[in-house]
Formats: sequence, C-alpha cells, structure tokens
Amino acid sequence: MWLRNCPRQPRAAIVTLHGGRTDGYQTSRPWHLAALRMRLVLRAAASALPLDDVVLAHVRYRHRGWNRNDPLIDTYRALGELPRIAGPVPVVLIGHSMGGRAALRAASHPQVRGVLALAPWLPTGEPTAQLSGKTAVVVHGEHDRVTSPRASADYVRRARADRARIGMIVIRKGDHAMARRSSLWHRTVATVVNELLHPEVPPRGLTAAGCSATEPLLL
Repeated sequence: MWLRNCPRQPRAAIVTLHGGRTDGYQTSRPWHLAALRMRLVLRAAASALPLDDVVLAHVRYRHRGWNRNDPLIDTYRALGELPRIAGPVPVVLIGHSMGGRAALRAASHPQVRGVLALAPWLPTGEPTAQLSGKTAVVVHGEHDRVTSPRASADYVRRARADRARIGMIVIRKGDHAMARRSSLWHRTVATVVNELLHPEVPPRGLTAAGCSATEPLLL
C-alpha cells in the first residue's frame, strides 16, 4: 500500500486498484499507464471529500498479471496493513479493469463499506456471493472494446440475486481507458465515492438510483 494522504485521525479510507493483464509475472511499476491512470481517479474521488479525515492510498501489485489471484492477494495484504496505519476505518475500494475484478472480490473484507468498479474485467462465472450485504457500483463505457459492458450487466444481475446492493452506470460513448468523456467519468467517481462513504437514509443520489434501477443508468 502506498499512501497519498494520511491524516492523524482518519475516519475513512479510499484505496485504488489499477488494471493489468490476464497473465504476466513482470514487476508492476508506478509509471505504467494503468497505475498512472488511477492517480487521476483518486484525485477525482478526493475532490468531494475533506482530506483532513480521509486516507488516500494506492495498491501496487507485485506482478502485472492476474495469474493465480495475485492482485486479490495483494489487495488483502494492503487491507490487512490499513488498521495499523489508520485504525478500523470504513474503506471504499475503487478498481479499474483487472483492479475492478480485484475490488469486487475483496468486498468480503470486513472493513470494506463499498466498491466502485470502473470498466471491470469480469470473466464468466466470476463469484458474487462475497457482495452480500455490501454496496457496489459498476461503471462501464458504452464503447468499451477491452472489457465487456454486457458481462458487467450480467454480473450485476447475479449479484442482486445474492442480496448485494449493486447498480450499474453506463457512460455514453465511453471507452475502456476512461479518456473519452473523462470529466464525466471523474465526476461520477467523486459522486459515488462520497455517497458510499456517507450513505443517506432514506437512500438518495446516483448510487441509490443505480442500485434501484432495473436497467443500467445511462449518463
């Protein structure tokens, strides 16, 4: 875990998980495009929150590939380090592509309050039971040619059957790299993360709308 902001008395944490490859044991480096992309995402998330009480952090994987659940193992290790740094604070995980898959898998960790999965890579049969009792939002670009918006929609349907509170948002004309309509991607990140950390009663906002809609929301 690499810290970007660590106040003395944090009340919450946002942790980002970058993308990667299906397989590959090359060392993951901070200057790889997948990691650099998430710096902008973390900055967007932080823009809607008071930095004097929120930990901001990246997970840096040992390897670039998923291999045998390597990014998930690294994520659990980072979450295990967090209580020593910040105490038992609620965590929102933000993952892109392969990192989205890792974030959704790691939702079972007791400190994870919510998950934001951006253009996640979700192979057929990806488990959903770990999301029971959690809140998650999947955001996918309409024109993504790397990971599948259809697979994300199927995942959301199955997760709802497992009693997850989960919704899906589709960015019109959006691509996998989140470069097209980037400002909308970043505004969506800021809004959803703020709502995951500060849930309203009764539920309102973009997250609530996505989780209650029968079809993906189009932005």
